[in-house]
Amino acid sequence: MLKTLERMLRWSAGLMAAMALFGIMWLTLVDVTGRRFFNHSVPGGLEITEILMVIVIFGALPMVSWRNEHVVFDSLDGFIPDWLRSIQIRLVNLVCAGVFGFLAYLMTTRAVRFEEYGDTTVYLQLAIAPVAWMMALFLLLTALVHLLFVFVVVPVPTPHHPPAVVGERTPS
Repeated sequence: MLKTLERMLRWSAGLMAAMALFGIMWLTLVDVTGRRFFNHSVPGGLEITEILMVIVIFGALPMVSWRNEHVVFDSLDGFIPDWLRSIQIRLVNLVCAGVFGFLAYLMTTRAVRFEEYGDTTVYLQLAIAPVAWMMALFLLLTALVHLLFVFVVVPVPTPHHPPAVVGERTPS
């Protein structure tokens, strides 16, 4: 089941983030080449880049959380006993789930407002609401990943916390 979830995340959020990054790369190449050799940039290139960056950043969030590759503060890990570390991991994931869930809620309210007002980008007149809905979806997916870690799965130690190092140092 976990392999299926990982595969679904990789082929949805991961693939979208990778394609958006690939699109940014090509857009930048075409834009710079056009400015340099033809004295014309890509119309609306900045707006397209901004939207693609949102997809890269928010699309990567569920994968980063699933792989437990986020930034960690581990200065006190050598002093925390193993039984407390398990509680700490679940508590941190619960807080993360709450924060990401709240951010998803805020983004949905923002998306509704964008739809009501008909907000668009300045140059290309692209609707902003679908981008906000996508951000809310990725935030909700990230919250669900952390919630899964609270109730179903305890995350596997990351390279930051290899099993051989955890609990090795003891307070003297």
